[in-house]
Amino acid sequence: MSLLRLANLTAAYGPVPALFGVDLEMASGEVLALMGRNGMGKSTTVKTICRMIPSAGELSFNDNDLHSLQSHQVARLGIGLVPEGRRCFRDLTVRENLTAAARSGQWTVKTVGDLFPRLEERAGQRAASLSGGEQQMLAIGRALMTNPKLLIFDEATEGLAPIVRQEIWAAITRIKKDTGVSIILIDKSLKELRQVADRAVILARGKTVWAGSMHDLNAETSAQYIGV
Repeated sequence: MSLLRLANLTAAYGPVPALFGVDLEMASGEVLALMGRNGMGKSTTVKTICRMIPSAGELSFNDNDLHSLQSHQVARLGIGLVPEGRRCFRDLTVRENLTAAARSGQWTVKTVGDLFPRLEERAGQRAASLSGGEQQMLAIGRALMTNPKLLIFDEATEGLAPIVRQEIWAAITRIKKDTGVSIILIDKSLKELRQVADRAVILARGKTVWAGSMHDLNAETSAQYIGV
C-alpha cells in the first residue's frame, strides 16, 4: 500500500498554471529523490502536498485525501517539512523552536541534540544568533520534533559550506538508518542523492517525465533532465 500517492496532479498560482500532471508514489520507509532543473515544479509539488496552494487530481497520504485539508491538518497526519530557506522562529531560542510543535514519539529535544550536538550546546540561544548551517540543523530538528511519518527536505543543503553540507547528509543518512521514516529529498547533489535515495522522480515543466530506481538513473537521463 502506498503511503503517498499523486496522480495527474495539477496546480496553479492564481491564474498561472504551475503543475500539469505530476505522478508520484512512495511506500512507507522509502527515500525518494524529487529531481529536475530549477523551475520545473519540485517545490510547487511540495507546496501542494502540504496544502499551501490549491490543486486538482489525486493527492492522498496514508489513505487520506489531502485536498480537503488545511496545512496544519496535513502536519497532524504526519507530514513534516524542512522548508527551503530554513525559516526558523528567529526570536525564539533553539529549545523553544524545537518544542513549539513537538509531538510525542521517538524525537525529543534530547534525541535531536544527539543528532546535532551544536543545537544542544546552543539550546538557550535565540535562533537569529545562529549561523546559517546551525539554523538549517534547527529547521531539521524542528521538523523531526513533530515525529512525522513522512519528512520532506526542500533544498536542505542549499547555500551551505561544504563541511556543513556533509553534516546534513550524514544526519539524513542516520535518520534513514535509525528510524525508517519515509523521506522526500529535493537537492542538486546527485552524488549524495544516489547514496541515500531508493528511487527518483524527475519533473520537467511541471510534469513527471521519469520515475524509477536510483540504480536505473543513467547518465543520459541525468544529462537530459537534470544537468545544466
